[in-house]
Amino acid sequence: MDETVAVADAVDRGRESFGRRAWGDAYVQLSAAQDESHLGLEDLERLAAAAYLVGRVDDSVDAWAGAHHQHTVAGDVARAARCAFWLAFVLLNKGELARGSGWVHRAQRLLDDGQRDCVEQGYLRYCASLCMVFEGDVEAAHSGFAGAAEIGDRFGEPELVALCRVGEGRCLIYRGEIVEGMALLDEAMAAITAQEVSPAAVGDLYCTVIEGCQEVFDVRRAQVWTAALSRWCDSQPELVLYRGQCLVHRAELMLLGGAWGDAVVEVQRACDRLAPPTSQRALGAAYYVRAELHRLRGQFAEAEASYWQANKWGRQPHPGLAQLRLAQGRVGEAHAAIRRVLDEAEDAVTRSRLLAPYVEIVLSGGDLAAARGAADELSSIAAEWNTPFLSALSSHATGWVLLAEGDTRAALAALRRALAGWSELEAPYDAARARVLIGLACRVLGDEDSAEMELDAARSAMRQLDAAPDLIRVEELSRIAARRTAGGLTAREVQVLKLVATGKTNRAIASELVISEKTVAAHVRSIFTRLGLSTRSAATAYAYEHHLV
Repeated sequence: MDETVAVADAVDRGRESFGRRAWGDAYVQLSAAQDESHLGLEDLERLAAAAYLVGRVDDSVDAWAGAHHQHTVAGDVARAARCAFWLAFVLLNKGELARGSGWVHRAQRLLDDGQRDCVEQGYLRYCASLCMVFEGDVEAAHSGFAGAAEIGDRFGEPELVALCRVGEGRCLIYRGEIVEGMALLDEAMAAITAQEVSPAAVGDLYCTVIEGCQEVFDVRRAQVWTAALSRWCDSQPELVLYRGQCLVHRAELMLLGGAWGDAVVEVQRACDRLAPPTSQRALGAAYYVRAELHRLRGQFAEAEASYWQANKWGRQPHPGLAQLRLAQGRVGEAHAAIRRVLDEAEDAVTRSRLLAPYVEIVLSGGDLAAARGAADELSSIAAEWNTPFLSALSSHATGWVLLAEGDTRAALAALRRALAGWSELEAPYDAARARVLIGLACRVLGDEDSAEMELDAARSAMRQLDAAPDLIRVEELSRIAARRTAGGLTAREVQVLKLVATGKTNRAIASELVISEKTVAAHVRSIFTRLGLSTRSAATAYAYEHHLV
């Protein structure tokens, strides 16, 4: 009797926790009751949902399968099909297309055999369309989502309609119908505001819409919905499933906004949240953001390791890995990788993410024709989509090509448009890179004062961001750094050499010159290379021999 009472108490606590969205406690309590075979069908469904939201995906699959079986035995075909929908939803979002599709077909056969006209027909059609998206059949998927939405409207099911509107919107985006696609995404999000959607679907809608915004570089929309997703996650402290994705989205925006230190923290939290046994597909995106942060800071070994991890978890490592190869001086590898990836990209969404890095990489090899073609394609996409980010990116790429082609005045105009766009978006790294090119254009036109001012502004931004590779390049381009001394050292390298000769450590030099320790280390390596030295003591001797100290 006592054991029965204890199990009943666990069920009651599980229901209460589920009601207040304490998913972790609901999972623990309902799991305990399930172990004693004391869960009714509604409680089994609660357990399945709670398990999913705390990242226990396999447990969720087992619970939904159990509920489906019991409803089937009881003759409740529609409810069994609804359980199969959630089972397929979980599996498809986990990337298990074959298993997910199998459950859709199994449930569809149940409904067909019973000749049931019910809203579950729409849910199953939604899952079938989701499979088509993953398989690359966008046209069929769009038609399927639209048909499922009609069923949702007919049965007054706002959750189904919202899911389908997002699916339709993403398909339209991939077809290049950006305005229409974004309108459908906005319409779907109204269902969240009206609290018409279950928690599992809410998280999916947020993440899918944010990904859609990022695909078309709609930074402002992405910022709004990421902030809303953050608030939603914070209202459920025990939520695991979508919190990791939220952290990834936050880190991506921080990366763009120059808050790289904060982005490092967020992406580490995301990796921790998404790591096994949860092992969500967003883990690949988290590792990619981490790799980008390492690359931009000059931590090349760490960047390469993170790109490999991103690839392992399903995230294409390019264009970042190709840009890393370029930064490492492995130009041939960078060219081969970015050309292959761009050749394989068929839709405008994917190509738009590759074209600007492609321009930079092929220009490094002097292929002006290829760079011009890519810049023109990016301009066409930017004109059609009309988002501030893509406009700035296109102007930046076009200006770079014009500068390489020798049309300096036209380049300067394009680059100033890019700088204005990056400044409006509060993207300091991209703005600094635009300033570097503006400085070079001014120098070609003989305006050395303006060139130095632009390079100085870029240098300050790169130093603040701790973008070591870019900082070194800017210093080499600046008028001060252009003055060479004995041995071919730049003025900054002479400063570093003098401090090395006094016995200061890299950390002490960084503090004195107000630069990062990694930048000092890069300068020391450059000094050793230029002078043919291998030790600090040899560098010290050189400094004294040449009366630098």
